[in-house]
Amino acid sequence: MTKLTRRKALGVLAAPATLAATAPVAMAQQPAPSFTLLLLNDIYKMSDDKGRGGFARAAGIAKAERARGVPVLFCHAGDCYSPSLMSGFDQGAHIVAMQNKMGIDVFVPGNHEFDFGKENYLKLTAAQSYPTFAANLRDAAGNALPHHKDSQIFELGGIKVGVIGAAFDQTALVSFPGDLKFSSTMEALRREAKALKGQGADILVAVVHADRATDYEIVRSRVVDIVLTGHDHDLAIAYDGKVVMVESNEEGNYVTAIDIAVNVRGEGASRQVSWTPTFRVNDSRSATPDADVAAIAKGYEAELSKELDVDIATLAAPLDSRTGVIRTQETAIGNLIADAIRSATGAQLAITNAGGIRANKQYAAGQKLTRRDVLSELPFGNATVMVEITGKDVKDAVENGLRDAPQGAGRFPVISGFAFEADLKQPQGSRVVAVTVDGKPIDPAGKYTVASNNFMLEGGDGYTALGRGRTLIGLTDGKLMANEVMVYVRRLGTVDAKVEGRAVLR
Repeated sequence: MTKLTRRKALGVLAAPATLAATAPVAMAQQPAPSFTLLLLNDIYKMSDDKGRGGFARAAGIAKAERARGVPVLFCHAGDCYSPSLMSGFDQGAHIVAMQNKMGIDVFVPGNHEFDFGKENYLKLTAAQSYPTFAANLRDAAGNALPHHKDSQIFELGGIKVGVIGAAFDQTALVSFPGDLKFSSTMEALRREAKALKGQGADILVAVVHADRATDYEIVRSRVVDIVLTGHDHDLAIAYDGKVVMVESNEEGNYVTAIDIAVNVRGEGASRQVSWTPTFRVNDSRSATPDADVAAIAKGYEAELSKELDVDIATLAAPLDSRTGVIRTQETAIGNLIADAIRSATGAQLAITNAGGIRANKQYAAGQKLTRRDVLSELPFGNATVMVEITGKDVKDAVENGLRDAPQGAGRFPVISGFAFEADLKQPQGSRVVAVTVDGKPIDPAGKYTVASNNFMLEGGDGYTALGRGRTLIGLTDGKLMANEVMVYVRRLGTVDAKVEGRAVLR
């Protein structure tokens, strides 16, 4: 299973500029920087994972960068207030508490900042000690939001650095910003770049939460000199000799520094500025965690531990997640989980994989179900997704799930919103006899919205059929599946899930 966030190897997309070496002699050959840009993006987990990532280590990197004596502009390209286990309890307030200690200079909201709605977003931004930049974000009347900026000129080492922020312009499609309005990232950058140039900016920096296609559009446009981006979770460094583009992976695993050496000739109208970038990738495994941020994270981790051992529902009927059961047949607990992700996304149908349900446990009727139980059943950190595919694609997905049946397999389909019958004596790929929605045969050419998880959307367990249509909620836009199940179960109060004949196997 993949986790909610993609673990990607270091990838330098294109970097004609020399990457900074670690040897002292090599460092001495680099031009002296006028200032340093530092980028963090897409960080959700409070603490490190096996010695890498987390807020304390990211804060430690920022502290070490400032100690070098070069002016530093610390930029955060968004996605942090959700999704995480703790955000399910405090809607992201713990992230603000930690980031208020980190000395962030520029913060741009990602789509996940709006997962708990407009009012919660405004509450969090009001509690920040660091400024939010979003030139393409306005209220319903078209006005700038309180505690928000479009752009600003920073004096760094005698250089006027114009910074423009832009939020993810597709947020309304993947999150819950209410009546807030998101305009085109490109249009906002062009508008603010012109204004900053008029104010005498020497170098223009865009801090954006944007998909890679938009990143490349910004680079090709030459509207700014440097693009600091988030959303794709890659560790990416690109420089085509004109424009820099950088993304710093995820979870604070790596925090990229860009040293900018500037050469200024002339004054006034004849002033000419040229610059050279040098890239340094800070691996958080080597960082000294910031003590203040570490203490805050430790306190929240203790609080989270207490939160996990909390009853959220009572079982009216037994549940069985034993591996030999969940991977071979319809189960009550499987139905419960599939119902939860269908409800959370608003999809017509849902399909998830039995291999993602892991506690291998029996629950008696009358037992209290806890948050820890749900997290034990769904430990992989997968996110909910939603796609629009045809009825034929739905049938093909079920066929894939039954490929190894009757032998138990992690790909076994766990479903909601529809039913199927299958003859396991038939060859693989030809076993599904019928698929019905609301008691009627599924329309092979009809379009259906289907909830699933990000592992399967990427083709995990062979579910390539889910990727054939239109993705409505994708990998970086979904919410933590375990959280969604907890919310659903708590809302039920009493869980009376049963086997209903959704999967009839002959």
